[in-house]
Amino acid sequence: MKASSKILLLMFLVLLISFSITAQHAHDASYSVETIETPKGLTAQTGGIDFMPDGRLVACFMRGEVMTYNPATKQWKLFARGLSYPLGILAVNNTEVVVMQTPNLVRLKDTNNDGEADAYENETSDFGISGNYHEFNYGPARDKDGNLYIALNCASSGGGIRSIVRGELNTNGREGMDGRRQMFSVVPYRGWVLQLTRDGKLHPFASGFRSPNGIGFDLNNNLFVTDNQSDWVPTSSLYHVRKDKFYGHPASLVWRKEWKDRDPFNAPLEELDRIRTRAAVLFPQGIMASSPSQPIADVTNGKFGPFAGQLFIGEINRDRIVRVMLEKVDGEFQGACVPFLDGHGLRAGNNRLAFAPDGSLWVGQISFGGWPGTSGIQRIVYKGAPPMDIQKMSLTTTGFDLTFTQPVEQTSAADVKNYKIRAYRYEYKKKDINEGIDVANQFDVHDVNVTSSKISEGGKKISLQIQNLKPGFIYELTLGDIKSNDGGPIANRLICYTLNKLRTLNNQ
Repeated sequence: MKASSKILLLMFLVLLISFSITAQHAHDASYSVETIETPKGLTAQTGGIDFMPDGRLVACFMRGEVMTYNPATKQWKLFARGLSYPLGILAVNNTEVVVMQTPNLVRLKDTNNDGEADAYENETSDFGISGNYHEFNYGPARDKDGNLYIALNCASSGGGIRSIVRGELNTNGREGMDGRRQMFSVVPYRGWVLQLTRDGKLHPFASGFRSPNGIGFDLNNNLFVTDNQSDWVPTSSLYHVRKDKFYGHPASLVWRKEWKDRDPFNAPLEELDRIRTRAAVLFPQGIMASSPSQPIADVTNGKFGPFAGQLFIGEINRDRIVRVMLEKVDGEFQGACVPFLDGHGLRAGNNRLAFAPDGSLWVGQISFGGWPGTSGIQRIVYKGAPPMDIQKMSLTTTGFDLTFTQPVEQTSAADVKNYKIRAYRYEYKKKDINEGIDVANQFDVHDVNVTSSKISEGGKKISLQIQNLKPGFIYELTLGDIKSNDGGPIANRLICYTLNKLRTLNNQ
């Protein structure tokens, strides 16, 4: 990185810290963070959390335990043990859970109602294992028809392949003789999202993922998956996942019939770019998120504040939860992301999220291997006073509409100097893992001129007119001295919109 770039990045990070302090004070009356005490002797590297119908939390931990927790009595109870790196859990009812672990998706049953599982049943193991340490598995998420979805990591270039593997071996899924340049997929279906239908059959669903450590549905049965930045993934992303689509990382293409005998790593970049589906939302690396985890929709109908239906996403690398506001433009999802909560007692390692029946958001945290963070479980509670924040950001034909949770003070809101916008893009390209991560790896960076600011809807909406909007760019907006009509500070001043398609008069 050039010295000038480092200075600019340092200045930007200082601004982010100051914004985080402001956001923390703004959230004081709105949200509190509580730490849940976990049992002594438990290494609480949380792989998954969910709530049973009776209100108990059920959690799986990376060293193999599955435990239940009663929020009313604050009592933990061991439900199962002996699992291998479980990284997702789904409560079926009060006596059954489904857990995604290294070898399989397993159903755990308490058949005698004593609070402990006594039956371990294989739901599916119809996917490959090469023995590479990085072949983590995520999920399950369940759609409205009862089908389950799981996501499989690619293998790491820093690890090898065992002499005996489970499943077909296809070395075209690994680049080069030593394979130490790109993450790879030499057994099916590494780098895929898979669908387990109600008849028990596992089907390939979508390909092109690197490390999809987050899978979930919105309120309208749309499937979303997060992917983590590195080779072929220029910045961490949120994808709207649909059947038979390809999402960018080439390794997994070898498990599509038309690619079975081809080397996808050295396919023409133009071909890969043409067939890939763009992310609905890009998280600028080191600015918004560096290691996003599980997306979860706010199902609380207002119990968690003024963001019903929006997605919340964990961030492992720092003490942050990200909020995502999506919209459709020309039939495709795109939208904005904003820090929901920074610090405020929240720890790093935010790996799994679940809404409790009372509307609180529970966060399972992890510190595992090279993953930075803190192990344990925390609970975020809405205290009833809405924060002053951006409720949504929407694209218009001439710029953006910002809708706030409270009326804004109109003098500052009308001043276009309070809206600083940078635009930039990330390049889809081949990148070796050993190149490292450069948070300033942005292209065509330029300032964007805001020509006017119009206030409407009782002071809650600001319409910004912007010159020369371009598709394919992230629009990073930093708010200046914007505050509520009663003088309260805004919770977050940073918001980033991923503009894939322009809005026209024909695609309102």
